[in-house]
Amino acid sequence: MPAPTLLVPADPKAGYLAHKDEIDGAIHRVLDSGWYILGQEVAGFEKEFAAYIGVGNAIGVASGTDALEIALRSCGIGPGDGVITVSHTAVATVAAIELAGAIPILVDIDPCTYTMDPNRLEDTIKQQGAGRLKAIIPVHLYGHPADMAAIMDIAGRHGLSVIEDCAQSHGAAIGDRKTGTWGHLSAFSFYPTKNLGALGDGGAVVTNDPALAERLRQLREYGFRERYVSHLSGMNTRLDELQAAILRVKLQYLRTENARRRQIARIYGASLSGTTLVLPQLHSKVDHVFHLYVVRSAHRDGLKAFLKENSVGTSIHYPVPVHLQPAYRSRAVIGRGGLEHTEQVCREILSLPMYPQMTDEQVQRIGHLIARWDSQKGEAS
Repeated sequence: MPAPTLLVPADPKAGYLAHKDEIDGAIHRVLDSGWYILGQEVAGFEKEFAAYIGVGNAIGVASGTDALEIALRSCGIGPGDGVITVSHTAVATVAAIELAGAIPILVDIDPCTYTMDPNRLEDTIKQQGAGRLKAIIPVHLYGHPADMAAIMDIAGRHGLSVIEDCAQSHGAAIGDRKTGTWGHLSAFSFYPTKNLGALGDGGAVVTNDPALAERLRQLREYGFRERYVSHLSGMNTRLDELQAAILRVKLQYLRTENARRRQIARIYGASLSGTTLVLPQLHSKVDHVFHLYVVRSAHRDGLKAFLKENSVGTSIHYPVPVHLQPAYRSRAVIGRGGLEHTEQVCREILSLPMYPQMTDEQVQRIGHLIARWDSQKGEAS
């Protein structure tokens, strides 16, 4: 009997195949148009994505990292300025702060939601003083929104800009407001594995501030106000016409595919509720979009190996917090209270397969495998 096909943690090819005819048609539309940079596809996607998020402006850029950097630069943030974020995130969040010339200051997370702890944020602002601090970047990790009401209150009292990192939260919401509508600016990534993923790199910054939007449009193309005349010191970070056309197709299915992710999460939850694993927890009034389904176990490495032996691929998001990575270890600025929760969860987290094209049977099989492993582990101990 053949071994089961390996289940991967994410499958962008399945997302392409689900909409193949429409995506292929969109690609050919761009190729036939003869216009390949900042044309009708980018303009159309920007308008449609802004309407979906619920903001006035979306500015397409080349990647999620660029989206964060250009958002910082549009706020006038640069060398020597302090920007508070978390260490439990993709390294891109911190890399973007440094690309803007600013200094990342890392605070701990809420161990239930894995997002920025507002209490540690407030303590760190008091510790650092108002002088060099300029901005806060909360990260909506795994598809669960950060506590934006508390963060915006703190930012308002201290005169700080807020830039949401929405790379993993396309369509997530707090009450009736989507992530991306809370901060002064918000950065999105369209990396292929995201809930709204292109077939290459891509990103966007969204804002309700028309002045910031105009500044962003200039910054993304060398500071041009009119062609070949730089009014600002800008950069080259343009969303590609081909990727914009693909994203316009996939945006039409984002609500449906996010709903499927929630359904998969419910199946996992039902299968794993009797185990010793710590399952994702939702704060009240939060609409989680399950970019990732992340569990915790003190025996994480054993579970990962067991699932691999049974043709289930997993991943760890993220195995080493930014402040402990070789490139940052010697210069990371740690906020008040340290990063105890960050370091603890990084030893225990495991991302199970999660993408809309999974079948119920596949999800149930993974749940049953984990339940079996968990019961055997209990008997052995």
